[in-house]
Amino acid sequence: MRKGVLAVALFLTGGSAMAAGPDVSLLARTCNNCHGVGGVSAGASMPSIGGLPRGYLESVMKQWKYDERGAATMNRIVKGLSDDEINALAAYFAKKPWVPVSQPVGPAMHKKGKAVISENCEDCHGPTGGDPDEDAPKINGQWAKYMELELDKYRDEEFLMPHRKMKKTARKMKPAEVPAAAHYFGAQGR
Repeated sequence: MRKGVLAVALFLTGGSAMAAGPDVSLLARTCNNCHGVGGVSAGASMPSIGGLPRGYLESVMKQWKYDERGAATMNRIVKGLSDDEINALAAYFAKKPWVPVSQPVGPAMHKKGKAVISENCEDCHGPTGGDPDEDAPKINGQWAKYMELELDKYRDEEFLMPHRKMKKTARKMKPAEVPAAAHYFGAQGR
C-alpha cells in the first residue's frame, strides 16, 4: 500500500512540475547557439536578444511561427515550439540585461547617420536607439551589419515583414542612408 501511495505522489508531483511549463533554460540553450549566452550575440549578422521587451520577442517569434514574417531560419526553428514555450523564452530573454556592443564609426558616417535617424527613426527608437517605444526593440549597440540586413528586408517589397510603419520608413530611405543609420545606432553605447 505504501509503495502505491508513494508512486501516486511521485506521479502527481511530476505532473505538477510539467504543468508549470517548459524548462526555459533548456530551450534557451538552443537560442544561445546563435544569439549568444544570455542573448548577447558575438556575431555581426546575428542580433542580440537579451533585454529586449517581452512583448516584442513574443510577437516576432509568433510571426515567424505562423508565417507572417519572413526569415532564413527562424521560421523553421520556432515552428516546433508551442505558444507557451515562445512566451517562456520571451520572458526569459526579456529579464536578461541589454548589453550594447558599441561599434566604432567615423565622424562623417556618424554625422550622416544622426541626420538620417533624426528624420526617419527617432520617433520610435529614440535619439540613440536606447529609449524606444513599447513595441520597438532597443537598437543602441545592436550589430550594425544585422540592422542593415533587417532594413534591407523591410525595403524589399517581396520579403514578408509585417510592421507597416517600419516598411514605410525603410522604403523611403535612400540606399546610402541604410548603412548610415545602422552604423549610427550600432555606435551607441548604454
